[in-house]
Amino acid sequence: MLKPITALLGLLVLAGVLPLRAADQAAKDSAPAAKPAAPATAAPETLAQEPSRLYVLKPNDVVIMKVYQEEDLTTQVRIARDGTVTLPLIGTVTLGSNTVERAIKRVQDLYAKDYLVNPQVTLSIFEYGKRRFTVLGQVNRPGTYDMPSDDQLNLLQAIATAGGYTRIGNPHKITVQRMVGDQNKIFHEDAEAMANDKKSTPFEILPDDVITVGEKWI
Repeated sequence: MLKPITALLGLLVLAGVLPLRAADQAAKDSAPAAKPAAPATAAPETLAQEPSRLYVLKPNDVVIMKVYQEEDLTTQVRIARDGTVTLPLIGTVTLGSNTVERAIKRVQDLYAKDYLVNPQVTLSIFEYGKRRFTVLGQVNRPGTYDMPSDDQLNLLQAIATAGGYTRIGNPHKITVQRMVGDQNKIFHEDAEAMANDKKSTPFEILPDDVITVGEKWI
């Protein structure tokens, strides 16, 4: 008698277990797939940029100067109009108009001369200074303009940037005002002669130049 009862109990157990297993499997199949972990957010890039060692430093550039294992000498400074900066211990140094490579060498030599043994100096650009020129007089869009990124600009290009000559603009009568050291110099230029002479080198415009186009008598 035990065997039929045992068999019956076994059938009842299987009848209860199998639907449970089926329900569990269905729940697993219907569950949403786990989303892959989001990639870690990259650390923001530092604002300082490592310039080419051949980049020529200019007034208004903001540079960060560091000396290896000398954290108290780290300096962030803007290059002055005359090309100089003031650095800890060594004082005023001319960096403007020097390539990054030459500027680093100059600072290393000054620190090595009296203060440090074999100093290792690095220089990065925190901000490139804005360089502008102004065009006034008989042009279609007088005003102040940013220099191109490579800083290569001649008189003809500057006038074209300002929209070219007005109806009474005189390309033979152009002045360029420029500060040279402490002196304000005036250059008298003939843009039409430059344009016609393909062998000549057009007059180069520098930051802060003020170009004035005169007028012609009609």
